[in-house]
Amino acid sequence: MTLTVRRATAADARAIATIRVTSWRVAYDGLIPDALLSRLDITTEAHRRAQDWTRYHADPRAVEFLALRGGRALGWASVGACRDDDPGAAVRGELFALYALPAHWSTGVGHALMVAAEQSLRASGFPTASLWVLDGNERAASFYERHGWHEDGTVKDDERIVGTTGIPALRERRRVRDLRAPTE
Repeated sequence: MTLTVRRATAADARAIATIRVTSWRVAYDGLIPDALLSRLDITTEAHRRAQDWTRYHADPRAVEFLALRGGRALGWASVGACRDDDPGAAVRGELFALYALPAHWSTGVGHALMVAAEQSLRASGFPTASLWVLDGNERAASFYERHGWHEDGTVKDDERIVGTTGIPALRERRRVRDLRAPTE
């Protein structure tokens, strides 16, 4: 069956939540404490996504994509204006998320989503873009490297996920891509 990528809508909130939660539990096993991974809940995530959809997409540059095969959602990506606070962030786009169901890793799902994400960022007028990779996530780092996203040396400790759990912040490394360069 052919793999297709389309823009996601609020009606896709459950599919997106399923992809995110399922992929996090596998991709981050051993990288994020089990206490955080076990708290992830597809129903709660889907409800939050559906509820926040309009607010999150108020900026027309904020776009989400689903990769589908045979009508089944296998992967998800999200892009928009960069959320960083460094001087270049104002003119940079950001790849917020790119996940595929683990059973569909290395089948072209991630690549198809990357192509759609980069096209969307270019269409929004961003000359460059950035993304953040969890420290130690070599699988993701290699995927992004193959697609022309290179570390720029910026590191941050992200507390959004750990909140008030007492678990240390998650260390992330930034990767950047010149969107004017030829696609890989």
